[in-house]
Amino acid sequence: MNKPTEVADSIPTLQVQKPVASSRFPLRLPERRALLLVTDFVLINAAVLFALWVWAVRGQMAFSREYVLSQAEWFLLSVLWVVAAALSNFYDLKVAASLAASGRALLFITALVFVAYLVIYFFSPPQSLPRGVVLYHGTAAFVLVGLWRAAYALLIGRPPFHRRALIVGAGWAGRTIAGVVQEYLSPHYELLGFVDDDPAKQGKTIEIRNSKFEIRNPESAIRNPQSPIPNPKSAIRNSQSQLPVLGTSHDLGRLVQTHGVVELILAITHDLSPGLFQALLDCQEQGIQITPMPVLYEEITGRVPVEHIGDNWYVALPLGHAATGSFYPLLKRALDIVVASVGLSLFVLLFPFVALALYLDSPGPLFYRQERVGKGGRVYTVVKLRTMVPDAERGDAVWAQKNDPRVTRVGRILRKTRLDEFPQFINILRREMSAVGPRPERPEFVAQLEKQIPFYRLRHAVKPGMAGWAMIHQHYAGTVEDALIRLQYDLYYIKHQSIWLDVLILLRTLGQMARLRGR
Repeated sequence: MNKPTEVADSIPTLQVQKPVASSRFPLRLPERRALLLVTDFVLINAAVLFALWVWAVRGQMAFSREYVLSQAEWFLLSVLWVVAAALSNFYDLKVAASLAASGRALLFITALVFVAYLVIYFFSPPQSLPRGVVLYHGTAAFVLVGLWRAAYALLIGRPPFHRRALIVGAGWAGRTIAGVVQEYLSPHYELLGFVDDDPAKQGKTIEIRNSKFEIRNPESAIRNPQSPIPNPKSAIRNSQSQLPVLGTSHDLGRLVQTHGVVELILAITHDLSPGLFQALLDCQEQGIQITPMPVLYEEITGRVPVEHIGDNWYVALPLGHAATGSFYPLLKRALDIVVASVGLSLFVLLFPFVALALYLDSPGPLFYRQERVGKGGRVYTVVKLRTMVPDAERGDAVWAQKNDPRVTRVGRILRKTRLDEFPQFINILRREMSAVGPRPERPEFVAQLEKQIPFYRLRHAVKPGMAGWAMIHQHYAGTVEDALIRLQYDLYYIKHQSIWLDVLILLRTLGQMARLRGR
């Protein structure tokens, strides 16, 4: 249960005589990702040059410009490496800030590139490709990128690289974004505290929220007297779960200059007061970045915070998304046909063995049909391989759960590999589904969820999919709160649809299938 209050005791007054120096390199989040990508790409190409140099020395050839140009196709290894890095979340800033996470991702990337090369080598004519180059390249790339990423992880948390930020608004949205930043980007951001015009919050510390949304907003009345402006660094040092309220909108300009703030996170879900609006304009004139809370939350988590958009609903909703155009739907349909054709061909080959295993494990129908809600709210029928005992659901619809006892032994394997979904390729060819999109839900659950979750029906703006942005991040939706988080992922996908994102989702889904990480 939530605590009834979010305000702690007041903390000591901050005495400031002169402004604090700003961070020297307060790179924005896209700039940090670009720095990682560009530096990786340079080092990977340097590894290619190193591999070619070793190959030339071992073959007693001259390592010249002409020699390098004649072997230019080897630089495609750099492209393969970057694609593997994208699949392993290597450019996630939370991963980049962790030595352990970066090391695991780097091992996976190196192994993936090596396996991909072995596949190419196997299907190439004998003696047409050398084996040593990829070994030299993999070793050099692992060492060079490993050293660079270790330096990044060790340095990014130091003060010269911090983005000092204030959160404007200490309400539910402000506390949520504070929790998200501290969970995902604590080495990158230095959150100094809140600015709020509520007199009762002045001089108090506010408990921040974790990154998981809740359906209700249990706002508590705060009746503490006003007290002096606190010391933000002492508050952060005392408790990572609390941040101080440093002042009101009238103090904003002074706080920005005093603490070397480079970004204001606007967590106000209602109309801005004239005083706050003017204060924000003044800060923007000083070159301070002003970021709406929904925009930052979306950039960090890959989810749209429908619970916290308030009057600014247009900031976070998928208006004018790619599917409303003309070119993208054609490309997406072509991708659907290719994926469905390949998937059905594979299903036909595997079906005799799957059918025999299903029958021996749990005699009964091999398939089952179920109604789902598709684009525009239209109801259609999906066909799936049966993974539960016969008549597993009697009466009202029941949420599927992790380790559901109704699932058979073979059914559990089918779910892990997602082979039970393969008959839905027929739904794709019939234009009822797409290869990528929000997971289709049952009409009974849709009727329930649209009453409890704001904007829930917006997920029906596009065709449902067999793979999806939500499915690669969250396996089960067994509660209303899980459904809310899934909706946030779905809306992010709808807003940012592209062929590249679709291909990325498909590749990550294949990776989950190979590692038996299906639902």
